[in-house]
Amino acid sequence: MILNELNESQKKAVLSTEGPLLIVAGAGAGKTKTMVHRIAHIVSTGISADKILAVTFTNKAAKEMRERSIDLLRKSHLSTDGYPFISTFHSLGVFLLRKFGAYGSKVKNFTILDDSDTTTLIKESLQSMGLDPKTNEPRALKSIISRCANALQNPEDLMSESNPTYRLAGRVWQTYKNNKEKQQALDFDDLLLQTIDMLDNNKEVLSWCQDAWHYVHIDEYQDTNEVQYRIAKALAGTRKNLCVVGDSDQSIYSWRGANIKNILEFEKDYPEAEVVLLEENYRSTKTVISAANEVIKQNNHRQPKNLFTNKHEGEPISLYGAYDETDEARFVVERCIERMDQGIKTEDIAVLFRANFQSRILEEAFLSYNIPYQVLGVRFFERKEIKDVISYLRASLNPESKLDIKRIINTPARGIGKVTINKIFEEGKESLSGKALIATQNFYDLLLKIKDYIENHNASEILKFVISETGLEQSLKDSDEEKIENLKELVTLGIRYDHLEGKIGIEKLIEEATLMSDQDNMESKEEKLPGIKLMTVHASKGLEFNTVFITGLEHGLFPHERGERLTGADAEEERRLMYVAVTRAREKLYLTYTSIRTIFGSRDIRLPSEFLSDIPDELITRESREGEAGFTVYL
Repeated sequence: MILNELNESQKKAVLSTEGPLLIVAGAGAGKTKTMVHRIAHIVSTGISADKILAVTFTNKAAKEMRERSIDLLRKSHLSTDGYPFISTFHSLGVFLLRKFGAYGSKVKNFTILDDSDTTTLIKESLQSMGLDPKTNEPRALKSIISRCANALQNPEDLMSESNPTYRLAGRVWQTYKNNKEKQQALDFDDLLLQTIDMLDNNKEVLSWCQDAWHYVHIDEYQDTNEVQYRIAKALAGTRKNLCVVGDSDQSIYSWRGANIKNILEFEKDYPEAEVVLLEENYRSTKTVISAANEVIKQNNHRQPKNLFTNKHEGEPISLYGAYDETDEARFVVERCIERMDQGIKTEDIAVLFRANFQSRILEEAFLSYNIPYQVLGVRFFERKEIKDVISYLRASLNPESKLDIKRIINTPARGIGKVTINKIFEEGKESLSGKALIATQNFYDLLLKIKDYIENHNASEILKFVISETGLEQSLKDSDEEKIENLKELVTLGIRYDHLEGKIGIEKLIEEATLMSDQDNMESKEEKLPGIKLMTVHASKGLEFNTVFITGLEHGLFPHERGERLTGADAEEERRLMYVAVTRAREKLYLTYTSIRTIFGSRDIRLPSEFLSDIPDELITRESREGEAGFTVYL
């Protein structure tokens, strides 16, 4: 049963269980299916399922792989005394650091900082150094610090740089590091950095990991950075049962530190490695696949492969040259209406763009035509009322979490002003008196009450308790029904964690909420509702739709240029991004560009993207809006 419905290349990958294995999986080639069947096959040879580790990049991908693995193991009547450990890199780091302790094994009950928490703490670090966050942008400093941390540099390295911005970033980084440790907090980068530090310097932990997991799988290997690469290598150890799956043609995250060399040089790291190519695409029509192959073959730094499909030829690719962005947006909406009239659901249509600013005019067009749409961007867990509940939970579990306490100590209002808050953190609660002391003590008593409740209740009950007991529900009752609905949705989400013991369940919910990625946003309540999806090409990776529009295909926009013509690695990454965009489409692909576009208030003449000339004319049909309702003749 395990080998049923697999093609020959997939079978080869599944049956190759010992030693290093590189699976080069083209877009839509069934890589998750292959990994799931490989896991089941290993178990069928007598290996306990809990000896298998699989690591990927998003909660959504990990959840899908976990559910499909367990389902296949059960259907194959294989032992399920234990299950494979399937998680994201960051969740694996959380697991190991909670088990063995962060900050040199001293702290197990740490707080995980999300992106906005990190920015806030860097801002506070600047202020404590007597620097103005308005002239020293915290987000820019955060970006520098993160990039250098993932390159395994330290604050001292930055402080010795000749560039004054980097020297400043090094000083801020050192203060920021100290503040995190005082608050027993870790940011996203720390979850990986402290994990590799532990594996490198603690032989007992490394031995435990290598004994726990004899077979290691890494998904989306082309997206690994230096730290993730070293974690994978350490876990594989001397057994070298390391299976990596990925596609150099879909490496689009160098700006996050991803290093395409990790996949391109896998055979140099492991000369004995077996390599399997998965080239049969099960997603897209022959027309879409042909276009994708023509675009990507222009790149030099890649593992040669040629996608093919046994699906039908499909509709030709539609190309529309718009006058300006308004004309382009109207074309997109009108063709969306045509697809909807043909029976395509709105949620199976996506409009992709290279830069976020492009969404505004598209949104206006969808609104004017009264067509439902959704812009991927604001995540469920980034809403204020949701973050407030999460902060109450985090502060009750970790009273050292200054960021969380500052956020909620007067939310809802309980008469604790900024002066009192500053006094608490500078001089301690003991320095207060009168009403301020009573209000503050009541708040800390509330945190203890929540902590006690967490010990003996499941996740959904805990969430209900926090929403009610803190007064959040009452404070929103008469003013904001939408926020109340969001809090109810949070409780519904909590039911997923009710099978875990109270504290473990709520810690898992907090962890997954904090580590939520762009693509995990598709799991939120709104994303299940009807609506055409508007998103950047980066956010579309891993997703697929019946109909896809790729907009703004103009020189300087897509491929994107930052002041000068792209060359080398940057140019190749832009082409990979186009390849990703094209391969999101199952049936119908639309490509659009404009002759004039307003950018930063200036109307510029535009030239069509070089990517358009890569696609053979026989695959393309040129479209026109002339004579259609709403068409304007521009003179």
